[in-house]
Amino acid sequence: MNTQASGSQAAGLPPPAARAFAPRALRLRRNLAYSMADAFAFSFMVGGGEVYLPAFALALQMGETVAGLLAALPLLVGALLQLVSPFAVRTLGSYKHWVILCASIQACVFVPLVAAAVRGSLSVAAVFLLVATYWGAALATGPAWNTWIEQLVPRPIRAHYFARRNRLGQMGLLAGIVGGGALLQLGRGARRELAAFAVLFAAAGVSRLASVLFLTRQHEERRSIRADRQLSLWVWARRLKSSSDGRLLVYLLAMQTAVYVAGPYFTPYMLHQLSFSYVTYMGLLSVSLVTKILCLPAIGLLGRRIGAHRLLWLGGAGIVPMSATWLVSDNLVYLSLIQVASGVTWAAYELATVLIFFETIRADERVSMLTFFNLANAAALVVGSAIGGLLLHGLGETRVAYGVLFALSCLLRGASLLLLPKADKIRAAQVPIDVTTLTVRADVGGIARPMLPGLRDTPDRERG
Repeated sequence: MNTQASGSQAAGLPPPAARAFAPRALRLRRNLAYSMADAFAFSFMVGGGEVYLPAFALALQMGETVAGLLAALPLLVGALLQLVSPFAVRTLGSYKHWVILCASIQACVFVPLVAAAVRGSLSVAAVFLLVATYWGAALATGPAWNTWIEQLVPRPIRAHYFARRNRLGQMGLLAGIVGGGALLQLGRGARRELAAFAVLFAAAGVSRLASVLFLTRQHEERRSIRADRQLSLWVWARRLKSSSDGRLLVYLLAMQTAVYVAGPYFTPYMLHQLSFSYVTYMGLLSVSLVTKILCLPAIGLLGRRIGAHRLLWLGGAGIVPMSATWLVSDNLVYLSLIQVASGVTWAAYELATVLIFFETIRADERVSMLTFFNLANAAALVVGSAIGGLLLHGLGETRVAYGVLFALSCLLRGASLLLLPKADKIRAAQVPIDVTTLTVRADVGGIARPMLPGLRDTPDRERG
């Protein structure tokens, strides 16, 4: 054995064991590289395409209420469509094929949007249908992608790999937001605003197609579809009512409803009421996003020190006044500082939510519970945005009407904080937890999808 090994090394060849392992190592490196590229391309699509859909509705003269509802209402349809995901995966017999199909559908959604921007018209019903299809495909990929990526990334390198992948995705998101804002500002200056939207949506669609290509190049292990425990909606609702985790979820849903009374309407408020340029709008979004990226590591350390429950209290209390602070002044320096504070508080709230949510749920029930929570969360978004939309429309879409929305959201957030259980003391996980950002909104942080593989490495805590 030693003679053979030394002979191989003398000839410049690796030992036999290393030669046997080399194809697997090469395939792993290729999988990880394509997954990183997919993260950047997907996030660029979000930042350069999805983020500007409400602004597109305004450019088509659909009205400020419609633009606000477009940021929330299609999410409910998307959450309903995601319920077919487990059945579709079993039918196809492949996580990879289902993820690629959904990603391709997302890319195709941008084709009629580009056509509408070129033509200069699109019905309200059509734009809601297209955005609902987009969100259905986006949410349906979640459980399947999480399980697939768990097979691709070995456990010892997951924490480091997902941290790097998340950073690259955030860079893509920021690049999309900045590039999109600059392009739209140039289009507005040249009186070709809709043409700029056509170019922007075409770039977003091509970016998602590139993401599809990167997905096809990744390997999938030929193994049986993992049998997670499937909970019924009735069991989920019963836990919501009786368990300590259920009371926590009630708080999260109540807070989400309160936030979205005002949240979807910050885009029309900035672009129409304050007459901000696309560059200013992009800048304010970017301030919040960059702040969140920079402060997340420190907030993670704080969460480990004080516990996820206290971190949730700090984040929840911090976001209570955020909507009302916009009533004080429309000075850009002031609003930039507000966005910095918003980025910090939302980073704490979102991280604590993920930590607590997955610390209290059994590993084999997480996919099922996440699916139902996505549905309930989307319903909360719609209820909140509908309340805000009715008020905004009823009060005449004036600046005073926006003031009523922002103040009401602030009051409801404070009332929701009273629902947070005080007795539950839940420790933060001792492993990094990364998320994929699905979209960014002014004042409401963003919509993020947790990466479950790292969470499955965390042992379940006993719950009393």
